[in-house]
Amino acid sequence: MTDALPLLGFGLPVAGSWATPATIGRVARRAEALGYAALWTFQRLLRPDDADLEPAHRAVLDPVVALTLAAARTTRIGLGTATICAPFTPPVVLAKTLTSLDVVSGGRLTAGLGIGWLPQEYAAAGVPFERRGARMEEYLRCLLALWTQDPVEFSGEFYTVPRSRTGPPPVQRPHPPVLLGGTAAPALRRAGRLAQGWIGSSRHDPATIADCVAAVRDGAREAGRDPGAVRIVVRGVVDLVDRDPGGTRRPLQGTREQVLDDLAALRARGVTEVFLDLNLSPRVSAADADEHASLDHAEHVLDVFAPVRRPQ
Repeated sequence: MTDALPLLGFGLPVAGSWATPATIGRVARRAEALGYAALWTFQRLLRPDDADLEPAHRAVLDPVVALTLAAARTTRIGLGTATICAPFTPPVVLAKTLTSLDVVSGGRLTAGLGIGWLPQEYAAAGVPFERRGARMEEYLRCLLALWTQDPVEFSGEFYTVPRSRTGPPPVQRPHPPVLLGGTAAPALRRAGRLAQGWIGSSRHDPATIADCVAAVRDGAREAGRDPGAVRIVVRGVVDLVDRDPGGTRRPLQGTREQVLDDLAALRARGVTEVFLDLNLSPRVSAADADEHASLDHAEHVLDVFAPVRRPQ
């Protein structure tokens, strides 16, 4: 059964009442002790009053700050962002921030980046919403130059870096793995062409995710890269229950055995990694959710799906 499952990670507490320093540290240490592959965070700058967003987006910690705290409480587990909306921050600033996290964590960072989709966030960040795809393509080229060139010099339509030195370099060479989000065909191909993999959202239909995986791998193949080496990471909003919920069951909702079957199905469709994320779970993200009850539930989920406790 173990070989049929993707690598499992866990969503760090970053949204809602349970996103506290104590809970972040406790979940991080427990996930590491149980053999989870990585801890993951996400970014939400604001929740516009006129936008229909999930309750979890009311209050969200900065993803890098939360991961830095988790890095200080652990020694081995990976640290990932799923995702940071890259265009909101100049490439030189993001490169320095992520490099610093890679250095202080001893080389454990995976940089999951997205293009963003909320116009209000673009407005608040002072970045044009138009031509997001072209901007993202250049952003990635600039970011990789900042990570791999010394001295670095970059001149493009959107970004310029005068000839400079920007040390220290990341611990991981030539740079931390970069994964890209996105659902449109160009974004999927971009992930295969320019990055080390793709991050799917919690809203992806598991039945069609194989098509997304194929598009990402086609992009890698077209760029002369190994499509089999591409990482495919999916956020899984797990809802663990004691009894079979019946015909209305959604993917990753159900008993331990049902959720394990769902994870195996994702692996069969080409998904290499899934991180179980309770930040978007109604029982954790509700306005009246109790911090301690959320932590108890998270520790139960961590224990039930612990990689080191599953039959080998």
